[in-house]
Amino acid sequence: MRSRAVPLAAPLSNPPAGRWSAWRRTAPQAALYVALIAVAIVMLFPFVWMVSTSLTSDAQLFVTPPQLIPSPFVPGNYARVADDFPLGAFLRNSLIVAAISTTLQVATSAMAAYAFARLQFRGRDALFLVYLATLMVPLQVIVVPLFIEMRFLNFVNSYPGLILPSIASAFGTFLLRQAFLTLPRELEEAAFIDGASHWTVFRRIVLPLSGPAIATFGIFAFMASWNSFLWPLIVTSSQDLMTLPVGLSNLHGRYATAWNLVMAGSTISVIPIVLVYLVAQRHVVRGVALSGLKG
Repeated sequence: MRSRAVPLAAPLSNPPAGRWSAWRRTAPQAALYVALIAVAIVMLFPFVWMVSTSLTSDAQLFVTPPQLIPSPFVPGNYARVADDFPLGAFLRNSLIVAAISTTLQVATSAMAAYAFARLQFRGRDALFLVYLATLMVPLQVIVVPLFIEMRFLNFVNSYPGLILPSIASAFGTFLLRQAFLTLPRELEEAAFIDGASHWTVFRRIVLPLSGPAIATFGIFAFMASWNSFLWPLIVTSSQDLMTLPVGLSNLHGRYATAWNLVMAGSTISVIPIVLVYLVAQRHVVRGVALSGLKG
């Protein structure tokens, strides 16, 4: 009697093992996202609190416990700041100083960076190290000699006095030099063979290829100039020349401070920086990658 063959059952899959393997692959990425979200919340919370306080009424400023969402909303605090202080003049002064200072910093830093990156002269590397060493000298150390120099030049209480000390930047020179070093020398050598000068190479080859790094440094320079407080406080005493950070310091009272008005003014001062960053943000990551990691 012939025995009938019994068909073998299909091998069973192991879903738990598959799910565990998928979890092991996605868990580190999920943990990274959670950590980044937590860090983002921690960093954004002060700005959220600033905006919230700027919309809070005087009676609700010191309510316990504090309220993140003000009730009622008081957008009129911004109008009070504009009415009580020459906010337009402060904004104008800050914009003039930041725009001119940023333009001159980018120009001088780019030319100095090209010299340190491409020109051959005796003592170049030693001079560059000395130039970088100035980054370790804080403004507080040189503020008195700077003020004496501005007074000797009769630039106290003037736009040149606000702008001149910031027209050169060792950090910008370092940043752009690192970017220029990543550019292929073959392009410059081909231009030199065709009779181009260093100025032509710098203007027509180096600058167009270094747009992300220049934009990145431009953002850093604009932010530093816009937020500058100590030097404008020292070199100007006229309210007509006060920049926005110095003007907003007048919102602090001698015995009491209207924090909702202070936060309203601070929110106004942050808006231009945010707009500048949003316009040039696509250059920031690429510019830092090209200029800060190689050389």
